[in-house]
Amino acid sequence: MGLKLIGIGDDGIQSLLPMYETWIQESEVLVGGKRQLAFFPDYAGEKVVIQGKLSALVERLKEEKREAVVLASGDPLFYGIGSYLARELAIEVYPYVSSIQLAFAKIGERWHDAYVTSVHGRSMKGLAQKIDGKEKIALLTDAEHSPNRIASYLLSFGMTEYKAFVGENLGGEQERCRWFSLEEMEKEEFSPLNVVILKKTAEGPSWSIGIGDEEFAQRKPDKGLITKKEIRTLSLSAMRLKENSIVWDIGTCTGSMAIEAAKIAREGQIFAIEKNEADLENCLANMKKFRTDFIAVHGKAPERFDEFPDPDAVFIGGTAGGMEDILSICCSRLRVNGTIVLNAVTIENLAEAAAIFKKLGFQTDITLAQVSRSKPILNLTRFDALNPIYIIAAKHKEGE
Repeated sequence: MGLKLIGIGDDGIQSLLPMYETWIQESEVLVGGKRQLAFFPDYAGEKVVIQGKLSALVERLKEEKREAVVLASGDPLFYGIGSYLARELAIEVYPYVSSIQLAFAKIGERWHDAYVTSVHGRSMKGLAQKIDGKEKIALLTDAEHSPNRIASYLLSFGMTEYKAFVGENLGGEQERCRWFSLEEMEKEEFSPLNVVILKKTAEGPSWSIGIGDEEFAQRKPDKGLITKKEIRTLSLSAMRLKENSIVWDIGTCTGSMAIEAAKIAREGQIFAIEKNEADLENCLANMKKFRTDFIAVHGKAPERFDEFPDPDAVFIGGTAGGMEDILSICCSRLRVNGTIVLNAVTIENLAEAAAIFKKLGFQTDITLAQVSRSKPILNLTRFDALNPIYIIAAKHKEGE
């Protein structure tokens, strides 16, 4: 018969095709979660409860000589155990309808154009920038990341333009389907088996690349400690970000670079560090305003770099001394095809950075950006020059 992985619904045996039920009854080993195994109280063979690491289950199944069936909830290849088992074992997969399919069927909406993600067994960190602006979002949840906690999270970013559908125990005897505002959903209690659909009912705020400097909360009275939007745009371009890039922002200050990077690398991860506590507070406030959710820590680089995963891109807005240590670590940790972008105001910092990169075997491209902005004077227009900035982009030499 061969090893089989069969998806099953919350209504148990009723959700199975007769052929699948026959395969289960004829098998000698039945593997699954406690909930799935409970659907077969009269099973004659050995029951194996899935618990702990899946790697242990895989090793056991590799050695199993008897006919075995693995049960999983819904579609095992949809955020389930199926992809891992199929990669490690010769196993045939027979899916049931996923909970997301059932939820969209309940509201009578197509779901091929929905953004689907999961917070089941994983952190909600980064969810804000992933879903911001999406018209239709489906979320797989768990007991910790419940609908009311999701509502609290979204409300903290001001995402009030969404209404929410919660489908509980879909396909089972205790099925319940309801619509909520986020404020209503925050106060409710739910069964741990549920899915959430968010539907946009109004236009929320949106920002294109090159957010205006004045929109960011900044240190007072010394405003201006921000990577200016023109320099920010050029630096972001030099970083060569992808949707799933891991980014470090060193000396984040207002968080302007990290925020814009998060809007490009929505499916990636952003890590920012800032030595000034007041600036870090502004960064956190700006994160909420611009609907981005990344790791921002207090510290002086290169402290705390060991808490960050290896980056695809690094932005260095300031080093406050210690440039060689910072660049050495960044260069050693940078992933293949990654880029380090450093902004320097003085020729001394430019020369030091170029020399360090050369010593570390990195090739550099340097741009001198001289930007002037128009300013009215009576009925005329003049230009105010911003400080010239050296934008240094460094990457591994070809073949290294």
